[in-house]
Amino acid sequence: MIVIDEAIIVEGKYDKIKLSSIVDAVIIETNGFAIFKDREKMELIRKLADKSGIIVLTDSDSAGFMIRSKLSSSIAPDRIKQAFVPDIFGKEKRKDSASKEGKIGVEGMDSEIILQALRQAGAVVKSDESKQEITKADFFNWGLTGGADSTQKRKKLLKKLELPERLSTKMMISVVNRLYDRKNFFKNFIETLK
Repeated sequence: MIVIDEAIIVEGKYDKIKLSSIVDAVIIETNGFAIFKDREKMELIRKLADKSGIIVLTDSDSAGFMIRSKLSSSIAPDRIKQAFVPDIFGKEKRKDSASKEGKIGVEGMDSEIILQALRQAGAVVKSDESKQEITKADFFNWGLTGGADSTQKRKKLLKKLELPERLSTKMMISVVNRLYDRKNFFKNFIETLK
């Protein structure tokens, strides 16, 4: 498994599952064309792009290119990289039939093909392994999980961070680790929650 600095933007949950098995990165789903109307998610993608850059990895069909085009028009060109999977015809194992265009999507691609696409896009392999990450245990110790008022604390923190309120705890930790270092996050955000 490789660790990638940039956030990776994919179309759906099966693409995210596939990618999660081969890379350690923040992986955001567009939920297909829902990204066209989801202002909160687009704002999250912009924040991630500003902080560490993003890599767009969509299917090679027309829908994938429409989503890619939307993201490209919303993000500064120097903050976005494009990873392309080849046109391979067939169907994903979980599906009964092929897609409309008959092409295999990201979820059906061989892992090595995906890694090659990410390398060709110029993915930055994380170099600072000494960075102390924020963990689930930290969230518990800070009262953001496991307590009667944890949900309210997380919502308050998400609002303060200007992040979507629907982020799961796991995704919240992942995004916070990409946007902030542990020490400054604690000082600037956790201490102010008390």
